[in-house]
Amino acid sequence: MLLTGNLKSLLPQVLRRIIRCNRLSISNTSGMAEGYKQANIVILHKSLADDFEKFCHANAGPLPLLYRSQPGDWKCPSLSSDSDIRTDCLQYRLYEYGAFTGSLKSLKEYAEQLKDMVTFYLGCSFSFEKALQNAGIPVRNVEQKCNVSMYKTSVPCYSVSTFCCNLVVTMRPIPANKLEATVLATSKLEESHGAPVHIGNPGLLGIRDLSKPDYGDPVHLQPDDIPVFWACGVTGVEAIISCRSPLAFTHSPGCMFITDLKNNEVTVGSSRKVPQVHCISQDPLHYSIVSAEAAQKIRTLENLIGIDPGDRGIIHLQRQEELLKSCLSISHARSVLITTGFPTHFAYEPPEENDGPPGAFAIAAMLQALEKDVAIVTDQRAMNLNRKIMEEAVRLGILKRPVPLLSYQKESTDSALMFLCENGNRGRPRFDHLIAIERAGMAADGNYYNARKVNIKHLVDPIDELFLAAKTISGVATTGVGDGGNELGMGKVKDAVKKYIKNGDVIACDVEADFTIVAGVSNWGGYAIACALYVLSTCEIHDRYLRKGVGFPQLSKKMVWLAALPSVPKEEKFLKALVQHGVRSGKTASLEMEVDGLPFYNTHSLMIEKLL
Repeated sequence: MLLTGNLKSLLPQVLRRIIRCNRLSISNTSGMAEGYKQANIVILHKSLADDFEKFCHANAGPLPLLYRSQPGDWKCPSLSSDSDIRTDCLQYRLYEYGAFTGSLKSLKEYAEQLKDMVTFYLGCSFSFEKALQNAGIPVRNVEQKCNVSMYKTSVPCYSVSTFCCNLVVTMRPIPANKLEATVLATSKLEESHGAPVHIGNPGLLGIRDLSKPDYGDPVHLQPDDIPVFWACGVTGVEAIISCRSPLAFTHSPGCMFITDLKNNEVTVGSSRKVPQVHCISQDPLHYSIVSAEAAQKIRTLENLIGIDPGDRGIIHLQRQEELLKSCLSISHARSVLITTGFPTHFAYEPPEENDGPPGAFAIAAMLQALEKDVAIVTDQRAMNLNRKIMEEAVRLGILKRPVPLLSYQKESTDSALMFLCENGNRGRPRFDHLIAIERAGMAADGNYYNARKVNIKHLVDPIDELFLAAKTISGVATTGVGDGGNELGMGKVKDAVKKYIKNGDVIACDVEADFTIVAGVSNWGGYAIACALYVLSTCEIHDRYLRKGVGFPQLSKKMVWLAALPSVPKEEKFLKALVQHGVRSGKTASLEMEVDGLPFYNTHSLMIEKLL
C-alpha cells in the first residue's frame, strides 16, 4: 500500500493510476490534486438517464452536471484523458431497489450490467477548497485530516418523475470575519456548487446535531467559527435511493473521481454583482446573502425616506442598514403579522390618522405577491373600520384578496404566547416576522401618547405585548416603522428620542423591535419595505440563497411582483377612500401636499417609483 505522502501535488492522471491499483491508504480525496476539479458519480440504467438529467438541471446547486456518458461508456474524454470509471474512484457504493447493499473497490465484476448503464459526473465542493485557501480561508476538514461533514436536510429538491428527495449539504466551519470572503471565493465556481446555501444555525435546515453527520466525518468548529453549508452532490445518492432502481452505483461520499480540469481563476466582472453577507438574526444565528447592487438600491431607498420634512429631528433616530436587514429577514419569512393604527385624533370618531394604513397595505400587497402568509392585527374597537378599508383595498386592486384581520386582548399572562404560537408552544410559532408601522407604542410609564403628550391609552389595545413576547421565541423577528419615536418598535432608539424629539422624555416608546426603520412619514417606510422586497426578489444572488440552490429561478414571477408595488395612483385612490371613511391626516400642514384637495405625501412615492 502507498501511504498518503504529498498527494495534493500529484497530477490527476497519476492519482487515478494509483487509485486504480488500489495502492492508497486514505479514506477520501479532500485536498488531493489541488486546483483540479473533482466529481461525484452516479451510475444508473439508461432508461432512467433522461429523467435524472432533468433532475440535475432542476437542482443545479447540488447537482451541477459536468458530463453524461453514453450507455456502457467507461470513459469521459472531456474530463480526463485515460480514465476508467469502473476503477478510478477510491470506493463505490452499490444500491439495489433503493437499499445500500455494499461497498466496492472496483466495478469490473459488473461489466456486463454496465453496458446498459449511464454515468453522470457531477461537480464537487472539494474542487473549491484550494480557492478558499488561496483567499486565506482555513479549510478545517483539510486541517483536521478528515472527510467533510455531509448532512441530510429538510429542504425538498425539485422532483422529476421518480427522483424525489431532500437536499444534502456539506458543512465547513468558517471564521466569522471570513464569511464574505468565503462567499466571494466560491460564488462563481458554479460547477463546484457555487456560493453557500445557508450560513448559521443548522436547525434552520432541519439538521439536529452537527457532531453526527449522515455522511463523512465530524469536523470540529474553532472559537469564532460559523457553520457554512453548501449544496452537495451526495444529493444524487439520495435521489438514487428514492427512485428504487433495481441496480445503481455511486461513489462513496468523499471518494471522488478526480478530473484533468483545472479550476479556473474567477474574477467578478462587476462590483455590483459582488455578494454581500449580512447577519439578520442572533437567535437562531442566521446570515443572508445579497448582491452589492441590490443592497445599494435599498440603501438609496433608506436615504430617500429618511428626509425630515417637518424638521422634527428624526435624523438623530436613524440607524444605517436597518431597512436592508429588516427586509432580508422578511424575505426569509413564511408568515408575517402586520399592525398599524395610531388614534391621534382622540376627540373624533374614528380617531385614526391616515399615516400607517396605506404603508401597511402596501407591505401586505407585496407579501401576497411573494406568496407569503400575511395577517393584520389591530384594535378591537377599529375592526369594523379596518374591514371597510380592507374591502376598499381589494376593490381598488391594491390587495389581490382580503387579508385575515385579527385583534388581540390580554386575558391571561400567556395570552401573547398563545396568540403567536400554536397552543403557546414556542417551538411552533404562527408568524416568523412582526411589523408595526405607525402603531402607537407603550411609553416607559405604561401609557400611550401622541406627539402632544396626550395619553390615548384608552384607545389602544396592548399589541405591544406581542412584540415583547416575540423576543422570547427563537426565530421570530420584529420591525418597527415610525416617524416620531412614539411608535411601537422605536424603543431601540428611545435614548435619542428623549434627547432630540419634542416631548420625547414623555412620549418615547419603550418597546424595542429588532429592526427600526425611521422615515419622514411612516407610510414612506411601508412603501420602502414593499419596494425593497421587490429588489431582493429580483436579485439572482439572493433568490438562489432563498431557494438553497434547488428548483428554478423565480424571476418568471417578476411581473406579478411589479404589479404589487406601491404607486402614486394607487395611494391617491386609497387615501381618498380613507377620507370617505372619516380617517384624517395626522401630520402638520408643513408635511402636506394637495392632491385633488386631499393631503397626500407623494414626493417620495414618485422617487421610489422612478428608482425601480
